Amino acid sequence: MKRILMISIALTSLFLLLACGADSRPGEAQPSVAVQKAENPAKITFVELGSVNCIPCRKMQPIMASIEKKYDGQVKVIFYDVWKPDQRHYAQQFGIRLIPTQVFLDEYGNEIMRHEGFFPEEEIDAFLQAQGLTVKTSS
Repeated sequence: MKRILMISIALTSLFLLLACGADSRPGEAQPSVAVQKAENPAKITFVELGSVNCIPCRKMQPIMASIEKKYDGQVKVIFYDVWKPDQRHYAQQFGIRLIPTQVFLDEYGNEIMRHEGFFPEEEIDAFLQAQGLTVKTSS
């Protein structure tokens, strides 16, 4: 009986070690979401993870364009189509559960906010203005 218990514990431990180590190997660099200040003068990076084939994602397209225009230079908008083979890895990198997902990063690449699903422009505006950003006035 004791022997069966010890074998069960050993097998469970081995399974957990293999399962937990599947994504990272010693010495292997993990993908980084850091945004370098020199490369990105924007105060906020707005990362949209979705697909051009997803209806709520398509509804986000004009909102993203409007945000980038309204906050001229203060917000950098990036869109990743996570259903495309060459961009699929961003879904795992950002740990998304559904699309669309919006991730907001500060000027150093640190995540400051995440939203899942369609995100109305007024709510994005409220968040950005709470971060100290101002809407560009037309001249």
